[in-house]
Amino acid sequence: MALGADLRDSRRRARLTQEQVADRVGVKRARIGELERGKGASAPLFLWVRLGKVVDRPFAASFSRDLREPPEPVDAGHLAAQELVLRFARSAERVGAFELPTRSSGSPGVVDVAIRDDGQRVLILVEIWNRLTDLGAASRSTTRKVIEVEGAILPAGFRLASCWLLVDNAANRAIVRRFPEIVRARFPGSSLGWVRALVDGHEPPGDAGIAWVDSRSGTITKLRLRA
Repeated sequence: MALGADLRDSRRRARLTQEQVADRVGVKRARIGELERGKGASAPLFLWVRLGKVVDRPFAASFSRDLREPPEPVDAGHLAAQELVLRFARSAERVGAFELPTRSSGSPGVVDVAIRDDGQRVLILVEIWNRLTDLGAASRSTTRKVIEVEGAILPAGFRLASCWLLVDNAANRAIVRRFPEIVRARFPGSSLGWVRALVDGHEPPGDAGIAWVDSRSGTITKLRLRA
């Protein structure tokens, strides 16, 4: 059913009629209608491959994961980045918190990783983004969490520091390339300063910052913006 609906939506986006698709793959129009209504269980694989080419959505089929292997968490990629940040925090003799609630009661937000440094008297909030799909909403979410933490759970005498880590992938790099002034305005803190703060335990910059994270290589690196 889902595959048929996907075919229908793709055909419409390609501005093709059922008749045009049928002519190009060599079947009757009625057969295309059946497939789009979810009656494609008996359709041969080669037909789906042809249909994918016609609607500019190449069809792909593969075996699922090996059932003998332990299942991966749905958020495994995000967890790996959080694990890396917490590992750096522990190596710097800091106290790390996973999924920290931003308030002690009510319906709080949650910060991906919080790092408490008693020597520097700073609480560091780290938000990790696998893929930025809404830059404005993500920014507002972080602002709201910072305000909540400052008003409810920030230890007395501590300052609050905030940083984003973008998972280093093509989608996030495209966002940064397209909106450098927005990123620069939102994160005026030194990216290199933030890398040193998270990796080496240096005191974090006073302003919010942003950097890249790559859990595969186990690195947090400076984010450079075009001039």
